[in-house]
Amino acid sequence: MTRLLPAALLVLLAGCATGAGPPPAASTASPPAAAAPATGSAAPTAATPVPTGSDPALRAELLAMLERDQSGRTGGPDPEGDAARTERLAQILDEHGWPGRDLVGEDGAEAAWAIAQHSDLDPAFQQRALELLRAAVDEGRASPGDLAYLTDRVAANTGQPQTYGTQVSCTPEGPEPAVPLADEAAVEQLRADAGLDPWADYLEEMSAICAEE
Repeated sequence: MTRLLPAALLVLLAGCATGAGPPPAASTASPPAAAAPATGSAAPTAATPVPTGSDPALRAELLAMLERDQSGRTGGPDPEGDAARTERLAQILDEHGWPGRDLVGEDGAEAAWAIAQHSDLDPAFQQRALELLRAAVDEGRASPGDLAYLTDRVAANTGQPQTYGTQVSCTPEGPEPAVPLADEAAVEQLRADAGLDPWADYLEEMSAICAEE
């Protein structure tokens, strides 16, 4: 079984621009685990079981999809696998709307987010996923941090300014925004509102990712 990596690493890798849209390709790294940005609650520990939600079978399917996502991406992009997972996630959204933590548990919801984050080859689907995720966040069923990352991902893939500064490209000088910030003066407060770390800290952490490429 593929080893799922820590939540912190997933968050960093989810910020690597993909080159699917106007930004230059920054990294082939991709979200490798069923975890995500801040959720507003303490992370489960070995002594704290992860709630499975009301549909444990769907949760298990999403976690399996994410495991294939990370294993299929070893050594580079996985367009065929991404397309298949996007198609299946679209079917899930048709049936359930956004699969929030109430339906599939915290980790299942984060798996759905990571798959949507990788659906760069289908911008229309990614936009639809963003709208459903936004509604789920408003209802308290999904993570504001996930919403921040997907908001910026859609912006980067459509050549629009990003809001939270989550999408970066690795350059010889280090990490730089994949697309400009809509309001750099407001980015720290916006990130805090979404439960994200300060932008300067995020860029410092991304520097370590870029240095490994």
